[in-house]
Amino acid sequence: MADTNLDEIDLKILQRLQNDGRITNVELANSVGLTAPPCLRRMRALEDEGVIKSYHAAIDPAKMGYTITVFAMVSLKSQAENDLRAFEDHVQKLPEVRECYMLNGEIDFMLKVVAKDLQQFQSFLTSQLTAAPNVASVKTSLTIRSAKHQPGVPIDQ
Repeated sequence: MADTNLDEIDLKILQRLQNDGRITNVELANSVGLTAPPCLRRMRALEDEGVIKSYHAAIDPAKMGYTITVFAMVSLKSQAENDLRAFEDHVQKLPEVRECYMLNGEIDFMLKVVAKDLQQFQSFLTSQLTAAPNVASVKTSLTIRSAKHQPGVPIDQ
């Protein structure tokens, strides 16, 4: 389902679910002007087409003891496709890495890393990240605070 095939009701469903993934189907249907069965069919179609990728709980990292968030900019020695994939595979196995993006330019990857404290992050950095095969350098920036965290995408109606 390409975004050009999404009608106004689909967009309303997506917006409501993006803002509240725990909304019941009946509440969702009422809020978008449908009855429950067609609303559920539309939601399932959006899931089947991959527009809706998953549902999850937004957990406060600090309440779980993760007080440090760091962005790590990783440069690799080789950008051959096999080496890029090997690094991505390595990162998939690291639970501290919450997000990973391959970039265009001087830096090859940007990682969002969480840790319980600075000591744990330092240990992770030296044992798991800089020690990984093909890593040329890692530059890190420790976050001070978050001014905005809004998962998803803007939905225009």
